[in-house]
Amino acid sequence: MSGASDREAVFPTRQSLGLMKAKLKGAETGHSLLKRKSEALTKRFREITRRIDEAKRKMGRVMQIASLSLAEVTYAVGGNIGYQIQESAKAARFRVRTKQENVSGVLLPAFEAYQTEGNNDFAMTGLGKGGQQVQRCRETYARAVEALVELASLQTAFVILDEVIKVVNRRVNAIEHVIIPRTENTIKYINSELDELDREEFYRLKKVANKKLRDTAAADKEMKEKREARMAELAARGQENVEPEEYAEPRNILDAEVDEDVIF
Repeated sequence: MSGASDREAVFPTRQSLGLMKAKLKGAETGHSLLKRKSEALTKRFREITRRIDEAKRKMGRVMQIASLSLAEVTYAVGGNIGYQIQESAKAARFRVRTKQENVSGVLLPAFEAYQTEGNNDFAMTGLGKGGQQVQRCRETYARAVEALVELASLQTAFVILDEVIKVVNRRVNAIEHVIIPRTENTIKYINSELDELDREEFYRLKKVANKKLRDTAAADKEMKEKREARMAELAARGQENVEPEEYAEPRNILDAEVDEDVIF
């Protein structure tokens, strides 16, 4: 039997045994569900990790091309056009919308970049010279922004999934290595105590039955001795065939044809 520290502090009764069995069943069910959830989240986590690696590689290539394109624009225009772009831009052309994705009960935010229609603040930029390079640089940086938004979405989901997987795995380990063993040890303890009580009850009943047998045997022996003594006494008086009244067979009242009157 395990020590008291490895089991619940309960009284060994049938009701406690039923409660512990129900608790064990619930713990096993919860462990199975959390294990499946952990596996699903881990699978999605690995997929996001792979996509983050691809997005970072893509981001490096896109930013390299964008830097070269910006250098071409600077060379073609002959100066810094950052001030001109800031003055011509009135509203943000790129917008980001957010949506949620449910993965085994965990809501993961997903960012999506889109462009507003009818907003062309770069129409007059590079009109004098370098217009083609400006347009190409604009498209390149548009792809870079989309890659950044995708990478930000994946990184956010990565961080959230990492924390959730840690919590779920801690719960799975706690149920598997603490709650289930303690409950099983408690059930074993209750069963052993109940078996001990049953053995004690069986021993007590056996002792009571043996005592009753001994008492009955002693009473029969005493009655037999009294009967033999009475018969010997009657034989000494010459009444050998007379049966003592106290040892005679009782009369069956159902055989009587006429019942005796009962006087109250």
